[in-house]
Formats: sequence, C-alpha cells, structure tokens
Amino acid sequence: MTMVLDDQQRRALRARAHTLKPVVLIGQKGLHPSVIEEIQAALDHHELIKVRIPGGREAMGPIVDEIISATGADLVQRIGGIVALYLKKRTNQT
Repeated sequence: MTMVLDDQQRRALRARAHTLKPVVLIGQKGLHPSVIEEIQAALDHHELIKVRIPGGREAMGPIVDEIISATGADLVQRIGGIVALYLKKRTNQT
C-alpha cells in the first residue's frame, strides 16, 4: 500500500536522502527475492533508503516498478543508477 506523497513531502525526503549512501546494491544478476527481502528490511529499519541499480535507464524502470510493487514503498527520486525509496514505518498494534 503506497501512500501518495505531495510535493512538499517529496522535496523534504529528497533533501534527507541527499547525504545517504546506497544501502542495497543490486548485482548484475538482477532482482531476486532475497534482494527484495533485503530492501524490505532496510525500509523497515530506516524508512528512507537508496538502492543502486545496474544498467541504463531502460533497464531501471521495470526493476523500480517491481521493487515498489513488492515493498509498497514510494519512489522519492531517481538519479542515474540510484533510486531513493520511502516507506513509512509500520506501527505494531496489538
């Protein structure tokens, strides 16, 4: 379930992401379930992360779409081979 970020939220998240280093690097073999699990774990821990994706812009689009679909994260920014993703932390309600 992705939330819709407004322009102000997206700008603030881009500013926060500026100094971040990629925490997940997708290898040449592409996006595997274990990589998606790693991205999900990083999002659960940090909320805002960067992911490095190999290949050109054409190869990047489907990978980003698959990550967003699998994790429910929002795309904050895409620059070169790096994307910034945001997923609001889930609160445990019991």
